[in-house]
Amino acid sequence: MEHLKALGIKFVMIAAVLLIILTLLFDVPFMDTIWTSLVLTIFAYVLGDFILFRLAPKRLRNIMATIADLIIGFLVIWYMLIALTDANENLAVGAIISAIVIALGEWFFHKYLDRTVFVGKYISKLDEVSGVAKKH
Repeated sequence: MEHLKALGIKFVMIAAVLLIILTLLFDVPFMDTIWTSLVLTIFAYVLGDFILFRLAPKRLRNIMATIADLIIGFLVIWYMLIALTDANENLAVGAIISAIVIALGEWFFHKYLDRTVFVGKYISKLDEVSGVAKKH
């Protein structure tokens, strides 16, 4: 149930950013922005949060997952804009700006994941070897 709640929070955050930046500033149609938000939420949660964040060493996990979210965000947004709209170079700027703003939000979202979703459930093998797992 915590994963569904986290997915909902992530979707609302991403959709809000994309609606403001892409729809209001770059005139991307509303439904294209919603579809992009949905696809990005799923890709970023599975790749960035569920796989990378939870399995990375505790002290590096937030920065690693945030950088991954920045890259995944840009690639997914840019691909979706190309697929759904008459993309031009201005939309690349919109994709970059959106990915940066989303990555900033992801930094705080990962702190939420650490406190509520993944608390004590997943320990990186690197943490076990280094002894960090015993300290937390």
